[in-house]
Order: sequence, then structure tokens, then C-alpha cells
Amino acid sequence: MAIKQELEKREKRTCLHDKHLSLGAFMSPFGGFEMPIQYAGIAPEHFAVREKVGLFDVSHMGEVVVRGKDAERYVQHIFTNDVAGAPVGKIYYGMMCYENGGTVDDLLVYKMGENDFFLVINAANIDKDWAWMQQHAEGFDIDLRNVSDDYGQLAVQGPESEHIMETVLGLPCKELTFYTVKKIQDVIVSRTGYTGEDGFEIYAAPDYIRECWDKMIATGVQPCGLGCRDTLRFEVGLPLYGDELSEDITPVMAGLTMFVKFDKPEFIGKEALAKQKAEGPAKKLVGIELFDKAIPRHGYEVLNMEGEPIGEVTTGYHTLSTDKSVCMALVDAAYSKLDTEVQIQIRKKVFPGKVVKKQFYTKNYKK
Repeated sequence: MAIKQELEKREKRTCLHDKHLSLGAFMSPFGGFEMPIQYAGIAPEHFAVREKVGLFDVSHMGEVVVRGKDAERYVQHIFTNDVAGAPVGKIYYGMMCYENGGTVDDLLVYKMGENDFFLVINAANIDKDWAWMQQHAEGFDIDLRNVSDDYGQLAVQGPESEHIMETVLGLPCKELTFYTVKKIQDVIVSRTGYTGEDGFEIYAAPDYIRECWDKMIATGVQPCGLGCRDTLRFEVGLPLYGDELSEDITPVMAGLTMFVKFDKPEFIGKEALAKQKAEGPAKKLVGIELFDKAIPRHGYEVLNMEGEPIGEVTTGYHTLSTDKSVCMALVDAAYSKLDTEVQIQIRKKVFPGKVVKKQFYTKNYKK
């Protein structure tokens, strides 16, 4: 009882917390929130998304609005991707970086209107990101607001997601292409997600989010927890902040330079990242496939064939979709070439494997 009371004091709750409990979800702390990890189980939820459709509560994510005369110039300053002259309705993925190139956070930037941007940030980083954004807002004519408490958020993911959005929720979305957004009255709908499947994310007031949740659950849509959210994103090589990106892991090290636009006039961290790209990073993020069925976990040591430590695992699973023991790992750059043989220390045994591409399963986005 004391543990439960302590958890309630420490962790925030989303607007759907009672819905998760009523469905028997296994709850656990994540990013400062008490979140559902699984309902029916990670495997059935994972395959619901891959084969049909799954529903995620992602209301723990943070939202920041940037408006005003200098909104675009400000976003350009803090964001690695290039939003200059972006059309309304376009979405960009990228990073915010420190001067030394380390990652503050990875985020999505939505162009909602002229001089109007909607930024979606990671739940665990909301307070840190907000402080950092405020710190770098000086000299810009903008209205900068943390609106995280005003929104709930749902992710509807899988090959049947468009059908569910249109028929169950009555949200017209067929014309949306990958990484585009539109506003339907007070509801923001984007064709985005974190699973490698076609899907949508809905941002709206908590009461509306609760209504949408109930409608989809009533029609048999599978609720999904953060457990399969991690297995799904991992299989398609999508990074998780704190694992594949951090204050110590730059976008260059993580292999995300396509989202860093060095031809922009300036952005925070540009000089350090350009230098690292030119010289080559000391460590690189790679995929590793083991020859056996042992499971590499976060923090496990990666060794060369002589048994010397060369890095560590950031995320690892025995994949549900491909039935392979694979991981992403940050290793010395000398061992980052494809097919390089390495070993992973798993408890008291060493398991051999090789470097492979970080994408272990083919994405199925609607372009």
C-alpha cells in the first residue's frame, strides 16, 4: 500500500488513466507518468499493429507552441532540420542540440500556419526542453508557450488505421500523406507515428481524446502499451531518446545526419556537428545480429573478436516480426562497417554476431 501511495505521489497520470485500469493494463512509471505497458500482452499488441490496427495513449508527450513574427527564425535557430519556407501542413523530424553537438531532444515540428509552429517533445524531457527553449528565446519576437497540459494524444497505428479514423472517429484523413498535418476544428490530426506502419496521431482536449478512445475500444480496436511501442519502433530502427540519442550521443553518432541541414545559415550545435561529421565520430550507432537466440539488453557490453570492449547495447530484443536476436549498439567507429564480426557479453557468456543495418524490419508508411 505504501508503495502504491508513493507511486501516486511521484508519477503524473494521463487523461486516460482510469480507462487503462478498467481494461486491466499493467501500469509502470515512464517519463514521469504512470503509463500502460501492456494489456493483452506485448506480442498480440505488436502483431495487432503490424497486421491490423492498434491504439496507443501517448498523452504523456509534451507540446510547445511557437507563434509570432520571428517564429520561423526561432525554430531554425534551435532545430537541426530546415523549416525555411515550409508549406503549411508539413511536419519535420529533427533534433535540438547543445553547442557541443549533444542532443537535447529529438522532436517533431508541425507547420500549422504562417508564423505558427507546433512542437512535439518527449515526455521525460518536457521540463528540461521547456527551460532550454526559454533560455534561447531571447532576441526573438515570439509567443512561446508550453501547452502540454492542454492536450491529450492518441496514436492509431497499423494498415487499418485510415479506415478507423474515417469510419469510427469521422475524421477525414485520406488526403493526408506521410508527415503532413491538418486541423479539424480544434483537433490536430497528423499522418505520423512511431511504429513503422501507416498511422495517425490525434491531439485534442482531454475530453475529446477520452471520447475517441471509447469509440475505438467499443469497435474492437486493440489497446497497446509502451511495451510493444518499443518493440515496434526498434524493429524499424527508430531511436529512443535516452538510448540511441542523449546528451552524449549526437545525431552524427546516431546516423541521423539526414535530419541535420548543414547548409542552413546557423543552428545551435552546427559548428560542433559539422566538425564531427568531417572528422568522423569516435563512436557510431550500429545494428548487430547475433548468431544464437540469446537476447542482448540495454547496457550489455559489445566486444571485438579478441574479447576487448568496444561499446555497449542501446536497445536489444529477439524480434517478434523476424524471429532474430538483434540490437542497436554504440561501438567504436572502427567496428561499424557492415558484416564486421563482434561479440556481446550476456551475463557470464559471450555470444558472436555481426554488424548489420539498424532497420530490422521494412517500414510500411503511406507516401
